Amino acid sequence: MAGNTIGEIFKLTSFGESHGKAIGGVIDGCPPGIELDFEKINIEVNRRKTNSGEFSSERNERDDVEFISGIFEGKTTGTPISFLIKNIDAKPQDYSKIKDIYRPSHADYTYEKKYGIRDFRGGGRASARETIARVVAGSIAKQILYKNGISINAFVYQIGEVKMELDYDSLDISNIEKSPVRSPDKVTSDKMLKYLEKIKEEGDTIGGIISCIIRNVPVGLGEPVFDKLHADMAKAMLSINAVKGFEYGKGFESVSMKGSEYNDEFFVKNDKIRTKTNNDGGIQGGISNGEDIYFNVGFKPISSIKKSQKTINKNKENINIEIEGRHDVCVVPRAVPIVEAMAAIVLLDHFLRQKTIKN
Repeated sequence: MAGNTIGEIFKLTSFGESHGKAIGGVIDGCPPGIELDFEKINIEVNRRKTNSGEFSSERNERDDVEFISGIFEGKTTGTPISFLIKNIDAKPQDYSKIKDIYRPSHADYTYEKKYGIRDFRGGGRASARETIARVVAGSIAKQILYKNGISINAFVYQIGEVKMELDYDSLDISNIEKSPVRSPDKVTSDKMLKYLEKIKEEGDTIGGIISCIIRNVPVGLGEPVFDKLHADMAKAMLSINAVKGFEYGKGFESVSMKGSEYNDEFFVKNDKIRTKTNNDGGIQGGISNGEDIYFNVGFKPISSIKKSQKTINKNKENINIEIEGRHDVCVVPRAVPIVEAMAAIVLLDHFLRQKTIKN
């Protein structure tokens, strides 16, 4: 299986299956001498943890991160950083009933046709459990970026039909973790909670949108053709389980704007070149321009629902299925740290590319 590595300089290779012995990763290209805050890594891992709320999966994993190499006396050595998170609460028996069934909108059929074999235990490699490796690597990347003045904050902008009406500049990001759904606006958060209660009672699932803001990005990150910063960011976001859409800046709203309305005019402030508006979302020509980078990531509803659905099995027989096991009603709140992690991995990779060029 190819495609398990992301990055050019700062690289992450993840491995493991949902109900296998462990999930893990290898980080290559991390600069040496970085003093890591392991408590912050644990915080990030716990943010994406299952069994963390009324609407998340009931799977109860400790998610202890064990670092095996690449760190000495609390600092990175420049050699590959490898780590493991053991699966303690795996229950593969929950999936034995569906080993010959293709679940609607899951990867069962495509995996089996591509590889001739599939791990039916919670989707195996296709499970969102794999994203824990991304969060570990992303936490390290966030720490390095933060030391260089760059901050990354994501939050839930929309769940189903409930969305915020506020601009991100007017939000207090310190409220994100105070909300059970990670929405910084309390009015919207309360509406989302009531809406999720309704979806849960129906035995159904729902999707939503996560917004992400990256501040204090230096000018010049990103390559102008195939490795545009927004293109790499889009690939990273679309690699997250259940993601169906990505837009940065004004995104799809820009199609209804005139050029005179959209264009970001330049001006000088405190001897720095700035733009009066930021419709481009901090990226022009695939390269960061120094303004805030902001984007939206759209998640579909989780495919594992308790309602009866029609599907087929390996023998092409029509059957009805009610999916058992432990699943999220809405994965969007738990996906906030995953979005931040993938943004950090991409941004640090481009930061190190630019640093290499300057040297």
